[in-house]
Amino acid sequence: MSSGDRVFVARLAGIEVFDPSGDQLGKVRDAVTMLRADRQPPRVIGLVVEVAQRHRIFVPMGRVTRIEVDQVVLASGTINMKRFDRRTNEVLVLADLLDRTVTLRDGQQRVTVVDAGMETNRSRDWVISRLAVRTQTARLARRRGQLSQVEWNEVAGLTLSEPHEQSESQGTDAVLAVLSDLRAADVAAALTDMTPKRRLEIATALDDERLADVLQEMSEDDQVELVRQLADERAADVLEAMDDDDAADLLGDLPAADQQRLLGLMEPEEAEPVRRLMTYADYTAGGLMTSEPLIMLPDATVAEALARIRNPELSPAVAAQVYVVRPPQGTPTGRFLGTAHVQRLLREPPSSLVSGLCEKDTGSLRPDSTIDEVTRHLATYNLVAVPVVDEHERLLGAVSVDDVLDHLLPEGWRDDRAEAHG
Repeated sequence: MSSGDRVFVARLAGIEVFDPSGDQLGKVRDAVTMLRADRQPPRVIGLVVEVAQRHRIFVPMGRVTRIEVDQVVLASGTINMKRFDRRTNEVLVLADLLDRTVTLRDGQQRVTVVDAGMETNRSRDWVISRLAVRTQTARLARRRGQLSQVEWNEVAGLTLSEPHEQSESQGTDAVLAVLSDLRAADVAAALTDMTPKRRLEIATALDDERLADVLQEMSEDDQVELVRQLADERAADVLEAMDDDDAADLLGDLPAADQQRLLGLMEPEEAEPVRRLMTYADYTAGGLMTSEPLIMLPDATVAEALARIRNPELSPAVAAQVYVVRPPQGTPTGRFLGTAHVQRLLREPPSSLVSGLCEKDTGSLRPDSTIDEVTRHLATYNLVAVPVVDEHERLLGAVSVDDVLDHLLPEGWRDDRAEAHG
């Protein structure tokens, strides 16, 4: 078979491995994969090859050029002969996956994994795309169950977010290792698929800033459920790490007693802007805005503004412009002077003052402006964010296009996204 065909791992066991010169290197004993937190097919990262009696090495799949019925052929290059030592988040397909009892998502039928089929995807990575499973019967001793093939994502119990019967808890460290490289939105989708117990274990292990980023990507119901499971002190710390508008939205979904208790545990300087945002009605500019846009005083230079913009923790919408105000700099600020867009800043000498570059011709909004007014304003002037000022022209905050999208998309859109990942 060619490398583009599906290969069932159990049939690979024992076949010979050859180098490009035709010399036998050893025999395949297993394949190594890394389970994922979502339902996507896991990548096969390499083969375990026995090169001498009881001496097994790891051969990356990138070295495999061809898999035939009776042999595996490797590309040229040096083979690392170091003994294979499985890492924490690695799984052996034959040793760990086969004979595992899992559940079919359609109908909750119990089945046993008897083989795993791997094939190359569009990125030319080998992934486990299908499983051969046998149904369980009440009389297994006398009659074997029916054998069939299913897609990887049709089975529950083989992701890091779903503990399985043979091992009630895939180590939290292993789950965290997989989640560490994912975007916050993808981690949120993975948490949605987890059991409540596992979700709380992972949330507890994440640091405050990371959990805050993830919470901001979860649905309102999931946010509330998770925050109410946390200890009050931890919940307050995470709320402090969240964007103030997201923290206000989350607190607004909690009972009044919970709101006041958590706000009381937050640092006063962190709680104050959140309290202020909670006074505005939902679906208004005040209710949508962040009170922490990039704010500069008139004597700030372009170099100083660009240094603020380079902060990797800022979202693209927030980093698209700076707002120039008279003192005081914290919201509500002194008089709002205008906006300096990043493209304009990049074209000016670093020593120039931002006050000489700011524009005000695109206008601003009042905090009671409706979401329809906010949307039309952004579209009319092709903006990614718009300032919000009070009747005294003091800057209160800014509404970005991502804030508006969160409220314009249909209810449950985050859940639909999580399903798409599955």
